[in-house]
Amino acid sequence: MLDQAADIRKGEELDQAKLEAYLQQQKAGFSTLKAIKQFPGGYSNLTYLLETDRGEYVLRRPPFGANIKTAHDMSREFRVLSALEGIYDKIPRPLLYCGDETVIGAPFYIMERVKGVILRGALYKKIDLGPGLMRAISEAAVDNLAALHSIDIEATGLASMGKPEGYISRQVEGWTKRYYKAETDTVQSMNELAGWMEKNQPRDSRAGLIHNDYKYDNLVLQEGQLSRILAVLDWEMATVGDPLMDLGTSLAYWTEPPEAQMMPLAAGNLTWLPGNLSRAEVVERYTAQSRREARNILFFYVYGTFKIGVIAQQIYARYRKGHTKDERFAGLIEAVRFFGLLGQKALEKDKISGLLTK
Repeated sequence: MLDQAADIRKGEELDQAKLEAYLQQQKAGFSTLKAIKQFPGGYSNLTYLLETDRGEYVLRRPPFGANIKTAHDMSREFRVLSALEGIYDKIPRPLLYCGDETVIGAPFYIMERVKGVILRGALYKKIDLGPGLMRAISEAAVDNLAALHSIDIEATGLASMGKPEGYISRQVEGWTKRYYKAETDTVQSMNELAGWMEKNQPRDSRAGLIHNDYKYDNLVLQEGQLSRILAVLDWEMATVGDPLMDLGTSLAYWTEPPEAQMMPLAAGNLTWLPGNLSRAEVVERYTAQSRREARNILFFYVYGTFKIGVIAQQIYARYRKGHTKDERFAGLIEAVRFFGLLGQKALEKDKISGLLTK
């Protein structure tokens, strides 16, 4: 059941000799890098398993062909994890950051490996994820998101991680610009969502720490007790801002059963399995646990669908330009259309659940 690394995808290999030499210089007592493997999940930053004489570590680096100075800033992700040490215990411990691109071709950082189960892909075919267990996992995921948003960012000093004032406006403007910069095909639903968000922005609510990519396959669960979260992964977009924007992104990833049938990529987030909370139930539980009012939840859900559509568009554009050879990216334009459709349906029906049912 434990999340396992596999052979490295072609074109994403690392220079083992250079990396070993670097680690020997940086880590006292380190001598041998026995093997490098790659974790197969994820569509953004690349994640590798380092098997060494001192144990196992995890290395994170930007995807090949990406703009590493913006969305794939390894130094920022390392700083976020370092800032969270002692404040939030569900993180992998950061160990080492390297900004020297001559080592493996890009900046990277190394962290401890947290062994556990990650719910992704076809795992449901291999282990028993019955309704009772999925209910408990979904509740734990929501409760943990509420707990993360409840951290006192002023008392802990985390407020300095971002600029919460005007966060909603900046995000709408920023993601809209990113979309049109990466546009390869005309997707009318995405155009409509961008226009609607510009005209219907709510005011920012009380700021908090936000993860910005919170979903099942970024949670490490304890083997044998899957409703216990050991760690939250992929903090590359974490900041401080309006937590409802974070909730909206999570809701957009929170696939319901008819959607999983329509879009294989969305089915990779196992929230559609029987027993899971619906999106409407997620909001109800979140508001109870966080003691935050989820006003204008339609806006935040639509924002989430648009944002995921943009992420898919950016990756697809890199593939079209030949910056990556990963064949998983070849059909991502359909994911752009899918998430645009979900946002469109939410506006038409004025709700966030049951969007693809009559």
